[in-house]
Amino acid sequence: MKSNKIFLLLKKAMTARIQFIKGIDERVLPDVRLTRSRDGSTGTATFRFKNANILDKSLALSGEITGMYMIDKEGILETRDVSAQFINGKPQAVESIYIMKSPEAWDRFMRFMKRYGESNGLVFTKA
Repeated sequence: MKSNKIFLLLKKAMTARIQFIKGIDERVLPDVRLTRSRDGSTGTATFRFKNANILDKSLALSGEITGMYMIDKEGILETRDVSAQFINGKPQAVESIYIMKSPEAWDRFMRFMKRYGESNGLVFTKA
């Protein structure tokens, strides 16, 4: 029993995940749109989470949304650019923008997305 718990903790530590409240993984998979400058020096990733679990009232007591945290074995990428979209006064989606200011930042983000995709069964399609 104890070895199963250790395995689950190790597995969670190795998987790529996204959090809005530190310690609580977002279970809803986002739609991610990427743009990159022609010279490759900068880029933008726009995440849209429809009906994100972070919008659930029961999670409101778990902590404050302070940003979006992309966590993998290399560390944490973060952005503070997070907004909620409301329809008729009810939250419908969370949108977050992550800006990459160098080719190295782009490469690091793409490594995260590869791991996140593998962890969650996502595929990359070019527009």
